[in-house]
Amino acid sequence: MKNPRELAKRNISESAEMESRPESATIGNPRLGDPGDASFALLDYWRTIRKRLWLILGITFLVTALTAVYMARKYDVFESRVMVQVDLEQANPDLITSDRRPLGGNSDPAYFNTQLQLLSSDNLMRRVIKDFSLDSNPVFLEEFARSEASAIGSALRLVGLASEDKKNGAPFDPNGYFTGINSDEIAEAVRLAPYVTFIKNSLFVEPVRESRATVKDTRLIQIGFRTTNADLAALVANGVAETFTLQNQQKRTGTNKKTNDFLMERVAELKSSIKDDELKLAELKRSSGIINLDENQTLVINTLAGLNKLLLEAENSRKLAEAEFNAVREDPERLQSRAEAETFRYVTERENAIQALRNKSAELVTSLRAEREKLLIEYQTSAPEVIEVDRKIEAINRGLNDAIDKSNQDLADFRRRARQTILDNLRTRFVQTKAQEEKVRFDFLKLYDQAQGQNAAAINIRLLEQNLTTNKGFLENLTKQQSENDVIAQGTENNISIAEVGIPGDRPVAPRRLLTVVIAMLASLLFGAGLAIFLEYLDDTIKSVEDIEAYLGLPALATIPSMDSQQKPKLLLVGGDDDEDDRAEPASTLLVHSDPKSAIAEAYRQLRTSILLSTAGHPPKTLLVTSSLPADGKTTTAINTATSLAQTGARVLMIDADMRRPRVHSIFGMSNDEGLSTALSSEPTEEELLAMIQYDEDSNLFILPSGPIPPNPAELIGSNQMLRILDMIENNFDHAVVDSPPIASFTDGVLISSMVDGVILVVHAGKGSRQIIRHARNFLQEVGARVFGVVLNNVNLKNQGNHYYQHYHSEYYRREE
Repeated sequence: MKNPRELAKRNISESAEMESRPESATIGNPRLGDPGDASFALLDYWRTIRKRLWLILGITFLVTALTAVYMARKYDVFESRVMVQVDLEQANPDLITSDRRPLGGNSDPAYFNTQLQLLSSDNLMRRVIKDFSLDSNPVFLEEFARSEASAIGSALRLVGLASEDKKNGAPFDPNGYFTGINSDEIAEAVRLAPYVTFIKNSLFVEPVRESRATVKDTRLIQIGFRTTNADLAALVANGVAETFTLQNQQKRTGTNKKTNDFLMERVAELKSSIKDDELKLAELKRSSGIINLDENQTLVINTLAGLNKLLLEAENSRKLAEAEFNAVREDPERLQSRAEAETFRYVTERENAIQALRNKSAELVTSLRAEREKLLIEYQTSAPEVIEVDRKIEAINRGLNDAIDKSNQDLADFRRRARQTILDNLRTRFVQTKAQEEKVRFDFLKLYDQAQGQNAAAINIRLLEQNLTTNKGFLENLTKQQSENDVIAQGTENNISIAEVGIPGDRPVAPRRLLTVVIAMLASLLFGAGLAIFLEYLDDTIKSVEDIEAYLGLPALATIPSMDSQQKPKLLLVGGDDDEDDRAEPASTLLVHSDPKSAIAEAYRQLRTSILLSTAGHPPKTLLVTSSLPADGKTTTAINTATSLAQTGARVLMIDADMRRPRVHSIFGMSNDEGLSTALSSEPTEEELLAMIQYDEDSNLFILPSGPIPPNPAELIGSNQMLRILDMIENNFDHAVVDSPPIASFTDGVLISSMVDGVILVVHAGKGSRQIIRHARNFLQEVGARVFGVVLNNVNLKNQGNHYYQHYHSEYYRREE
């Protein structure tokens, strides 16, 4: 028995040499082989596809079946096409007048592109719907409802890729935001929006190109519409073309419906406005009271001029009276002089009056005396007639004397109050002239206000007359334009015309059921293959010998095939899942012994050869078989390895060091009352240890069971007693194969690895992660264990491309038989 410390040092140095080698032997994915070898890479892709062939076939079948069912449920689609010719805009020279701008030719290259866009505009679609009453056509409504309830549309709405028609909140009022937009038009556009979308989704507009000529472009546009009803397709396609040509003609001539309505409405408004203005003008003239004497003169203006003249005269009289009164009142000498002059005038006038009175009295007295003389002829002096005459003469003389006395008295009074009288007279004259001025001024201002009102009314009258003149001119122009539009509409040719009408199709153009199904099958097949390759790329497990060498940097000692790769499976289990081993028959694990001619038995014999040649000078005596994860098949590998070693005639001991879940005793049908745990918990002699070992005659193996499960397996295995037991075993057996728990879960295997000559790491193909397996390898190398290599277990040789080996192996044995 070698010193364990010397053995550990040797293992550490050898492990360092192995660590110095690169982990990856190839660039990129090693499973895909050498990048420079294209055939080898394609072969790896083919293996990947074969490995997941059922996944690819399942996806292909499912997608193809669903596509076939979907295409079978789809309705036949018919198509109708219309050809529209778009020429340059040309004007009719016979219709061009001097006051109307001519319609020149249009050579703008953007004109044709603009027409293409207009053919797909929402405005044109709405007009088609309204002109042809599509919104009330039952066939159209049925097609629209079918498109709304399509399976794809429902699926898209379900996943949120298509929106549903949901209106939240108050209705939108465009009058509050835009000018010149009628809310009814907006509401109509909103109502027709779903129909417009339906038509645009099934409508296609394409320019026609000529491939046979040098210049490919033409002035032809093809309009097509697809739907499940052939007649409806022709109706919509022809309707779009007809509406488009009519709309262009109306736009060019200016006689579209909106223009005609506007002209008629404007003419009616002007006529009504003219009539209202004429009535308003007559009423204004009547209410203003303006009487025209001539073109620029009215009665009020004439009267106002007279009052103005009287006002000037009254103002002058008032000013003179006021000046005279102020002058006399402020100058006493002037007042005295004026008083004397007035006294002299008064005396003169008095004398003249008295003299006139005397003359008149003398004439009367003379007349009466003559009459008395006549009477005295007939009567006596006492006669009443004479007395009456005498009384009259006496009354006349008395009256003359009284008048003279009174005049003298008045003259005296006048002399006394001459100055005051002059002042009073001047004041009175001043007051009278001022009152006269104010009266005239009041009448003037009153008439002036009336004249002002008449002036404002005259201004309004003139404005109304001007508005009447303007509106009459507008009315005349609009009437003339309306007549011209009617003439131009009949004489101007449309530059857009229908070159070819659409007819209902007799054969459906879609769906292409067979082609769609074939394309779906090919696409799903490619998708499945791509998915298989992608899954293979994401697969982080060890599946081939190349993976072992690339990712672990360890040699592959053997590849153990799986039962699926056997042409004639005779065994129930091939060292795969340790959990399933519990339910298997004991013989099913003894693969080498049960079927020695199988490929699996041959693989274990190859493993035996690799083990015997793994060390220089002599084969290893103690060997640990472990794995990184449970159910990798380490127990099966350990038993079959030990069996294959025993077939060489060597004494081989199988040690069950898995004291957590022992299985070796159950496989061989032996008792587990005593075993490794019993030996580790006591200090047996060599004879006592050999007494615990059992023998299986069928496999020629010596078995040391695990014994009762202890509470502390790691402490027992890591003790010096384990080294002592291994020394006694090496003295009595040629080889000892040890089965231990998984390294990633327990430390038992790591502890044993430093005590044995070598370690075999079992990896379940396509199961364990590369990272976990690499960590397990690192654990072993860190403690100085010597890892001989890796056994790739449960490998499907068909997926690995080695099914030919299995075929020739079976053929070889059949020929021998």
